[in-house]
Amino acid sequence: MFLNQNNVFIYFFLMFIWLFISITAAQEMKNLTVITPEGTKYVPVYTRESTIYVSLRNLAEALSINHFQNEQTVKIELKFDNYLLKATGKNPYLILTDRVDGTQKVYQLPTSTYVFDSRVFAPLQYILEPLVLAYGKELTFKSPSQLIVGKVIADTDIQKDVVTETPVVSTFNIRGFSLDERANGTLLRINSNIRIPSYVSSFKDDILTLTFRQVNVDTVRFSYSQGKGLVKNISARNVGADAEIKLTMGKDYTTNEVMNVDNSNDILITLHNKIFARTDAVDKMKEKWNFDVIVIDPGHGGKDPGAIGINGVKEKDLNLAIALKLGKIIEDNMKDVKVVYTRKTDVFLDLYKRGKIANENNGKLFISIHCNSTKKRPTDATGFEVYLLRPGRTKEAIAIAETENSVIKFEENPGRYEKLTDENFILVSMAHAAYMKYSEKFSELLHREFDRHSELKSRGVKQAGFYVLVGASMPSVLIETGFLTNPKDAKHISSKEGQKKFAEYTFNAIKKYKEYYEQIMQSE
Repeated sequence: MFLNQNNVFIYFFLMFIWLFISITAAQEMKNLTVITPEGTKYVPVYTRESTIYVSLRNLAEALSINHFQNEQTVKIELKFDNYLLKATGKNPYLILTDRVDGTQKVYQLPTSTYVFDSRVFAPLQYILEPLVLAYGKELTFKSPSQLIVGKVIADTDIQKDVVTETPVVSTFNIRGFSLDERANGTLLRINSNIRIPSYVSSFKDDILTLTFRQVNVDTVRFSYSQGKGLVKNISARNVGADAEIKLTMGKDYTTNEVMNVDNSNDILITLHNKIFARTDAVDKMKEKWNFDVIVIDPGHGGKDPGAIGINGVKEKDLNLAIALKLGKIIEDNMKDVKVVYTRKTDVFLDLYKRGKIANENNGKLFISIHCNSTKKRPTDATGFEVYLLRPGRTKEAIAIAETENSVIKFEENPGRYEKLTDENFILVSMAHAAYMKYSEKFSELLHREFDRHSELKSRGVKQAGFYVLVGASMPSVLIETGFLTNPKDAKHISSKEGQKKFAEYTFNAIKKYKEYYEQIMQSE
C-alpha cells in the first residue's frame, strides 16, 4: 500500500541525498603494464565489478599524449594530432572532436567515470575504440594486466576487432559476486563468464533460492556469513547441470528482481526492503488517498521540439494537443477528480520539475505523453507503447529512453542527473516499488484499450529508465502514442480525430483503473 505524504517526502529526500553522495571508494589500486616501442610504462588502475578502470591522465603520460585537466570542473582533454578526446569525472560520456572539420562523436559508456585523487578513471575496455581512432595505433588489451601498443594504422584501417581482450581462464562459469547494501535495498551482482539466459527464484522460510540453468558455480567464492544488512548469509552448490545460490534474508526483505546486465555476462539481483512498504500510518491516512488528482505531462515543449514527424509536425505540439483533450474528457466525466497539467502552453520545463509539480499537487496517477520515432525515415514501426520505470531490458527500450532523456541538454543544470546511471538508477527505481503494482495495473489496462484501437495497435507494456518518471512519487507511466517517422502513424496522430481517439482510449483505461483503485482501498 501507499505511504502517507510526509513519509514519502522524507524517504525521497533521503534517497536523493544518498544519490549525491560520492561513489563507494575504489578497490586497492594496482598497475597496468603498458608496453610501448619506447619501453614499458606503468599506469594506476583498479577493478570494480570485473571492470578495469584506468587513470586517463596517467595513461596519456604513458602513451606520450599531450593532455590538459581542469581541476575545478574535473574535465580532462587528450590532445592528439587530428583529434581531441574529452572526458568528465562522474559522467558516462566521451566526446571525440575532429580537429580538422570540428565534427564531434559522442560515446556513451555503460558506466560512469570516477574521480580519485583528482584523477579521472574510465573503464578501459570501453574507451579503447575512440582511443584507437584518435591515437592512430593499435592498442591490444590483454586482461587483466597488459596494454600493448602496436603498429601505426590509418583511419581507414581501423576495425572494431582491432581491440581484443583475452578472457580470464576459469573452470567455473559463475566466479564470484559483489554485494552493495543501500538504504532502500541491496544489489547483488553475480559475475559470470558466459551469458545466462535462464534463471528462476523462490522464497521460503527467509531463504531466497536462485537457480541458474546450465552453468556451474565456484562454491568456495560464495561463502558469506553473519552479514549485518538485508543479506545475512550466502552459499552455493552445483546441482546437476545447474548452479544454485541461497541467500538468507533479514526480516525487512520484501521482493526481488533478477536481470541480465547490459554489455556484460553478469546477473544483477535487486533485493527490496520495507523502507517503502506499507506502514500502519497509511491506514490512519487512508482518506487522503482518494483517487482525486491525475497529473498529465505533455512531453517536451518550448525550445525542445521533441521528434519531428515525417510530415513536418513537432512532437511537442502533438503531446500538448492530446494532453488537453484527455484532460477535458476527465474533467467532463469525473467531477470528483482534479486534472493537473505540467504545462498547458508551449513552454520548456525541466524534467525534474514535472515530477515536482505532480508531488506538490498530491497526484494519484502520473501520465507522461510522448510520440515515438526512429532514425530510419520512413519506418515500418507502428503502434502505441506503454513504459514503466525500470531499467530497460532491450536495446530498443534503452534507445528510446536515451532519446527522451537527452532533452536535459536544454536544461541549465543537466549535471543533476549524472548519478542516475548504472546501478544507482536501478536503486532509484526500486524506490518506486510501493507504487509499481498500481503502475503495472494501469499499464495493463492501457494496453488492453490501445489494442482495441481501429487504426493503431498496442506494442505492449515495456520498461525503461525515463528520468521524467523518477521524481513522481505515485503510480506513473510514459506513453509513446505512435511513430512520427511512420507516415500512417504521423498522419493519424496529427489529426484531431486521431488525437481524440487516443484521449478516449486512455480515459477508458483511467476509468477502469479508478474502479480497481477504489476497490483495493476498501479492502485494505
